[in-house]
Amino acid sequence: SAPSSPATARNDCSITPLTPSVEVRPRMACPFSVVVAIDFGTTSSGYAFSFTQDSEAIHMMKRWEGGDPGVANQKSPTCLLLTPDLRFHSFGFAARDFYHDLDPEEARHWLYFDKFKMKIHSTSDLTMETELEAVNGRRVRAIEVFAHALHFFREHALKEVKDQSSSVLEGEEIRWVITVPAVWRQPAKQFMREAAYLAGLVAPDCPEQLLIALEPEAASIYCRKLRLHQVIDLSLQPITNGLDLEGSQEQLRRSRHSRTFLVESGTGELWSELQTGDRYIVADCGGGTVDLTVHQIEQPQGTLKELYKASGGPYGAVGVDLAFEAMLCQIFGEDFIQSFKAKRPAAWVDLTIAFEARKRTAAPGRANALNISLPFSFIDFYKRHRGQSVEAALRRSNMNIVKWSSQGMLRLTQEAMNELFQPTIINIVKHIEELMAKPEVRGVRFLFLVGGFAESPMLQKAVQRALGRTCRIIIPHDVGLTILKGAVLFGLDPTVVRVRRCPLTYGVGVLNRFVEGRHPRDKLLIKEGREWCTDILDRFVSVDQSVALGEVVKRSYTPARLGQRKIIINIYCSTSDDVTYISDPGVRKCGTITLDLPEPLPLPGARREIRATMQFGDTEIKVTAVDIMSNRSVRASIDFLSN
Repeated sequence: SAPSSPATARNDCSITPLTPSVEVRPRMACPFSVVVAIDFGTTSSGYAFSFTQDSEAIHMMKRWEGGDPGVANQKSPTCLLLTPDLRFHSFGFAARDFYHDLDPEEARHWLYFDKFKMKIHSTSDLTMETELEAVNGRRVRAIEVFAHALHFFREHALKEVKDQSSSVLEGEEIRWVITVPAVWRQPAKQFMREAAYLAGLVAPDCPEQLLIALEPEAASIYCRKLRLHQVIDLSLQPITNGLDLEGSQEQLRRSRHSRTFLVESGTGELWSELQTGDRYIVADCGGGTVDLTVHQIEQPQGTLKELYKASGGPYGAVGVDLAFEAMLCQIFGEDFIQSFKAKRPAAWVDLTIAFEARKRTAAPGRANALNISLPFSFIDFYKRHRGQSVEAALRRSNMNIVKWSSQGMLRLTQEAMNELFQPTIINIVKHIEELMAKPEVRGVRFLFLVGGFAESPMLQKAVQRALGRTCRIIIPHDVGLTILKGAVLFGLDPTVVRVRRCPLTYGVGVLNRFVEGRHPRDKLLIKEGREWCTDILDRFVSVDQSVALGEVVKRSYTPARLGQRKIIINIYCSTSDDVTYISDPGVRKCGTITLDLPEPLPLPGARREIRATMQFGDTEIKVTAVDIMSNRSVRASIDFLSN
């Protein structure tokens, strides 16, 4: 380009688009003999599996060592313990209990990670180098922490699958499925895939062996199979002060004790009430996020169609834990709480476990207070730190809703529990109401509440109060395992969701002919005597656009220079579709497509054409490419993590 051109420095737009085309490819039957799904949750995780010859039986993982008394532990707490020299020690209950038993001085050198999945959601510039902080303040690369956890599940699941299998299983016969929130962006999904490669679940050159499943979508797939006796219908229950959930909770508890679940071969009875075109919402209320998806069922084949892009946010049960921590800071002082966490990390974990257990029993209309035991080291540490008793601190804080019991307990009144729960619950209800008000979503017949937080009577009552008159509110009995079972079903047949909605507008920056009066002068680029407009966004897909499974967008590219061995194309995204240029507000670079070019062309001066095919209808964006002249595949990769 001429030196006078204002856009000389830009090298992103060295490509011009050819016309896109769309095609649908047929799907293959499942080539795997077993599907293992890992539900990697914020507060708890688990795995389940199914053999493809007997796909109506879903096997839940074995009982865990340790665990809380009185609870059938189908899942394990998502906590990881590394030794002081950064080697894997344990995961789940074993990690929690070992860490708890360490001498306080020794515990300061061990690395304990808890609820670490939220970091992946909250980090806007996630990369392979993003770090996580252990309870003792030491930092480790997040990808290593996730890989340790996934490797633990791999070992456990493989052992159990082999115990139950009559034939000898090879690694490539297993399809792995990992669940992620639907509201996660592409970098976070790619991060989980990279962690799975690092953990040895599958090899990077067999990417199709690993599926990323979206949590509310997996729940929706499972809800299709439900029988009437497997659900609680809140719409049929009166809204009383205490909401008669005693019986319901007992049903929930009983259903957890079975380890093999049989699912309907067709769709369940609940579905027989749905007509073609009926729509429903799945609200996945987990530990970290609340994730909403809207589906329409297509009869008679029972496939699902997404009607509105996934929405939600960080309003999971962890919000209640953070509110409890804020309450402690208010009473005892933030400096003290931070100091206690650093100096007595294992005792802090004990306190959070004590709160977690009580939190689960909180119910609306409960008359008596909830008692939370304060560890002795907390009481002792406070006295040494402040020179006064915990009781005096409570009196001084003027917090009438929290009392002190002489047995060393904080007594939280119903009012205090409401204060801890309400901000998170209000966010969830508001989010569902806003979604239901959208024109595309109006007329929803059912609202399915799933995820661990959906077990909370506090949340159930609030949702019933707000929405019970507009639609039927259904809670599956095994509400905390719904996603896990659905993820297995998704692995057995990934074609069940036939249409998805794009969460963002995606495209690349290209050059188009400069049109005087239509294009701004600062976008003018003069190249070999011709006038081009640079920075134009060439759209692949638009936000909230319907994309069918297997539907692809094709673009052809040509290298800017002869002899060029690689084409790197920057991908841009925006939450709006009202975008013309990649420099418009709200447009950000979100990834790169790399195309490795084959040997130079034999004919001097010939232009090479590379046709890239991008697929947006799956849970992850994929790209393949072909060199048109030789009809050979070109190595194509898409990277959202190294920006």
